Amino acid sequence: MRVFFSEQHRLHFPQGELSGGELITPYERPSRVEYILRRLTERGFSDVEEPLPIDPVALHALCDAGYLRFLETAWDAWIAAGHRGEVIASSYPARRMQTNRPPRDIEGLAGYYALASETAITQGTWEAALSSAACAQSAANHVADGAGSAFALCRPPGHHATADMFGGYCFLNNAALAAERLREGGAARIAILDIDFHHGNGTQDIFYGRGDVFFGSIHGAPEDAFPYYSGFADEIGQGAGEGATLNIPLPPRTGYPVWSEALETLLGGIHRFSADALIVSLGVDAFEEDPISFFKLKSDDFKDAGRRIGKCKLPTVFCLEGGYAIEAIGINTVNVLEGFLETSQMART
Repeated sequence: MRVFFSEQHRLHFPQGELSGGELITPYERPSRVEYILRRLTERGFSDVEEPLPIDPVALHALCDAGYLRFLETAWDAWIAAGHRGEVIASSYPARRMQTNRPPRDIEGLAGYYALASETAITQGTWEAALSSAACAQSAANHVADGAGSAFALCRPPGHHATADMFGGYCFLNNAALAAERLREGGAARIAILDIDFHHGNGTQDIFYGRGDVFFGSIHGAPEDAFPYYSGFADEIGQGAGEGATLNIPLPPRTGYPVWSEALETLLGGIHRFSADALIVSLGVDAFEEDPISFFKLKSDDFKDAGRRIGKCKLPTVFCLEGGYAIEAIGINTVNVLEGFLETSQMART
């Protein structure tokens, strides 16, 4: 399995995250990638490649032009306004306020395009987000060209980013960009399987009205877990996309027996959708020791999950999402990939 990775992810390293009323070192940090790279090397994943530059046409086709302009210029505008710290949103367009008039002031603009205040923008965020998206797009190119699978080692992650909002550590939706690339490569129907503990609200939002992309997610119940306001079971898509969204929210302390049943339900939905290719939003924060989740999966469970996904027998792109038990993130991530390869290779022989 080819791995796509860029050193430019290091350019994004906020020094503060607002959590529990105080600024802490962010859970989403560069060392996450180092643990994954180390484990990939230990387990013989030697085919690691730099991504090609992001295709700007694809990016602009997916994202709002004003939002992209904001991400590109936010840091310079923030510094020009006299601010010394990082770009952190502090004001939002709430219920019954105007939501269709972007402010001129950078503080107002940051809140206009944010969906949560834990995610800061730094001097290198834009370049890092572009490199992360490029990893996803290059992995999709590789699979569109005939490879059975690829792993996009994306950082920052992407599944919370909508076409016009950032948050949840996400700026550009990597899985959505990969899906669009596979569509361009000839796949008529794409399935996106999100196994991150947190609901992929951004991915759902982008494809909610489309019938050519299936989105399925297992996640912490939104009454109890970020992003709180999406991921309910009655969200099933609308218009042409009605029935192409399947959410399975689960309660605190969910273990692998219940979680794996939910996974099988999603895999059944993918089969019925007759998908031509699969994108996996690969978050491993369902792990029992993750500091910001409440599921109870063990490391061996991720290998079994990978085996189950491999039985789909579909061309597959994995995009890294969450996972914040940093010392275990490499083991858990690579376990999914190895489990997948076990069954997908057996299916081809």
